[in-house]
Amino acid sequence: MTVTTQVRVRYAETDQMGVVYYANYLVWFELGRVEFLRTLGFDYSLMESVEGCILPVVEASCRYRSPARYDDPIRIEAFPLLLRGSVLKFGYRILRESDSGVTLLAEGETVHVVCDRSMQRRALPDPVAGLIRSAIAEHNAK
Repeated sequence: MTVTTQVRVRYAETDQMGVVYYANYLVWFELGRVEFLRTLGFDYSLMESVEGCILPVVEASCRYRSPARYDDPIRIEAFPLLLRGSVLKFGYRILRESDSGVTLLAEGETVHVVCDRSMQRRALPDPVAGLIRSAIAEHNAK
């Protein structure tokens, strides 16, 4: 299962060369991940407040393929890749759609360790874990 989020590059996200500053792709990854969880019917802030469960990023990677510029329409694709114990991995693709087609701008992954409020590893709550496992299976079936 892949969830798509649309954004438009803001001027503040660009550098002096008019190109999106590299760290903003990680911000877009987070936006995609939160929207993915929301699509599953899961509110991240409720997971923190009710379940006492957080998902700190322990690893992030991004491969830049083509530059994005101010006002470009951007499509963020987010999808789960792995859930094993307390480790959760997401994949992302950042694309630009134009009259000439779709351009891959960047792709990457983030790895998270599911923790409680005191940063001790714990399992993802059962309802969420089941939904994510189903989404992984659906993504892998494609």
